[in-house]
This record gives sequence, C-alpha cells and structure tokens, in this order.
Amino acid sequence: MLVNGAGGDPECISYIYQAREDYQMCPVSYSGHGDRKRNRSAYILLPWMVGKSSLEGEGRVDRKKQQEAYENYVKKKTPVHNLPVNMTKAFITGGIICVIGQSILNYCEKMGLDKDISGGWTSMILILLSVVLTALNVYPRIAKWGGAGALVPITGFANSVAAPAIEFQKEGQVMGIGCKIFTIAGPVILYGIFTSWVLGFLYWIGKIAGIF
Repeated sequence: MLVNGAGGDPECISYIYQAREDYQMCPVSYSGHGDRKRNRSAYILLPWMVGKSSLEGEGRVDRKKQQEAYENYVKKKTPVHNLPVNMTKAFITGGIICVIGQSILNYCEKMGLDKDISGGWTSMILILLSVVLTALNVYPRIAKWGGAGALVPITGFANSVAAPAIEFQKEGQVMGIGCKIFTIAGPVILYGIFTSWVLGFLYWIGKIAGIF
C-alpha cells in the first residue's frame, strides 16, 4: 500500500489483517524516510494498540458471560436425583426380578429337579428373558426406571453383554460384535475374577494359619 508523506515522497506501509471484531489492521513492516518514519509508525500503532486493549477487555467480559450462561444451562439440564425415591424404585424392581427367579426355582423343584440343577435353569431362563427384553428395547427402559434394582441382578449383567452386541452388529462379526460385546461387562468380569482370586488366596493363607 503506497501513501504520500508530508513532503509528497511515497512511503510503503505493509499490513496483515487479523480476525478481529472491528477488523482493525495490524502493521507488520514499514519503510519511510527519517523522522517521518517514526511519526508515521506512532500514528499507525497507537490506534491499533488502543483497539487491541479494548478488544481484550471485551473478550474477557464475553468469556465470563459465556461461562455463566453455560453453567446455568448445565444446572437446568442436570437431573436432580431424589435418593429415597431412587432407592424405592430399585427395591421394587430388584424385588420383582427376585420373585420371578424364585418362582422359576420353585417350579423346577416341583418338576423333580434337584436344587443345583434348578438353580442353573433359573439363571439361564433369567438371562434369556433379559436378552430378549434387551433386543426389544424393553429392558433399557426398566433399567432407566429401576436403576440398580435392574442392573445388579444377573439380568443386568446379561443386558450389559447383549446391548453392545446388538448395537455394533452392523460393523461385522469380528470388529463389531467380537470387539464390542464386552465393552460394558469386561471390567465386571476382569475385577470379579481378580477379586475372587484375592479372596481365595487369603482364605488359603487363613486355612494354613489355622484362622479358618
């Protein structure tokens, strides 16, 4: 950009544009003559520096307002939990599942099966019911309402295995179902086995020491 100085001599001023709200220009380099170069530099830089300071102040205010608005939005969207109500729902849901399991167990024993076999059939039927209800998108609704009452029993574990398999089946047998099926249940299996090993080891030490 060429401009004429006080004496009519051409002076070369180079700018780059920065993305600012008021689209001010930031001087990068300047070539002029003698004292006019210093005067011209002061004349160009001073308005830009003032504009920059005002923009920084406005930016801090805007960021503070945005933060406050975001915090208010989070407070509105975050559900408020009522502990007594949630405990009551969990108790009712878990109780119904246990009643169903006990009914199956009693029926199997009436059919002449021994206790261990009846317990195995009870577990398998509860798992089957959970998987079917998960496929029909019914069990997630039960878990949403009942919370831990639907997640703690064996039906909740079956749901945690079946849900990822159903969700990722479109990605294939290996990369979909094979890789994702234990996404939720994997930590339960890992730490469950590890905890049982630690408890078994402590029990073995206790038996050697004569504690048990």
